[in-house]
Amino acid sequence: MKLLIADDHPIFRAGLKDILLSSFKKIELIECVNGAQAIEKIRVQKPDVAILDVNMPELNGLEVARYVLKENLKTKIVILTMYRDREMIKKAMEVGAYGYILKDFAADEIIECIEKVKINEKYIGPELQAFYQELGTENLKKKEFKQLLENLSQAELKTLKLVSQNKSTKEIAELLFLSEKTIENYRSKICQKLLLPPRNNSLLLWTSENKELLNSINEF
Repeated sequence: MKLLIADDHPIFRAGLKDILLSSFKKIELIECVNGAQAIEKIRVQKPDVAILDVNMPELNGLEVARYVLKENLKTKIVILTMYRDREMIKKAMEVGAYGYILKDFAADEIIECIEKVKINEKYIGPELQAFYQELGTENLKKKEFKQLLENLSQAELKTLKLVSQNKSTKEIAELLFLSEKTIENYRSKICQKLLLPPRNNSLLLWTSENKELLNSINEF
């Protein structure tokens, strides 16, 4: 197995290296001190797993991970960080990281993390599981929400978008160069497809309650 460690702190890097060498019988280690070196060595030497510090000179760990994802390289990424917040985990997931470990717990968790990553499983440190599960639930809601919107026609989607901007039926009709009656028909069909009650303000209330999800879907 070939592993890459990218961290600009020599003492931390040496400690991690000792743990890996003592835990795996057949291992080749590659060391880097910044993100630019990491990209070059990943590209040329093709390690199985790259352990990347988030904060590094030149390019940070997330930028290196983004490069690996964009170039469709086979190296699996493990992110090391001091940040224990939801947004950082979300960013790591978005760039395809397989593992996310707090540096405070790296000595205890790195071996289990690599064993998981080797077999294409994700590893999130126990102290971060609550954030990870929350993001998983959020992603599931987005998927279900997107599927719901896929039932709408393009004209209905345009109408829904304008409703979410608090436009009246008259204003929507003028913007789309359609009659008010046509817009009323669209609104009625949207309510039926979204299983909303046939009240005058039901669609406006729905868009207000779901504004964050609506904004999160680019196609919308």
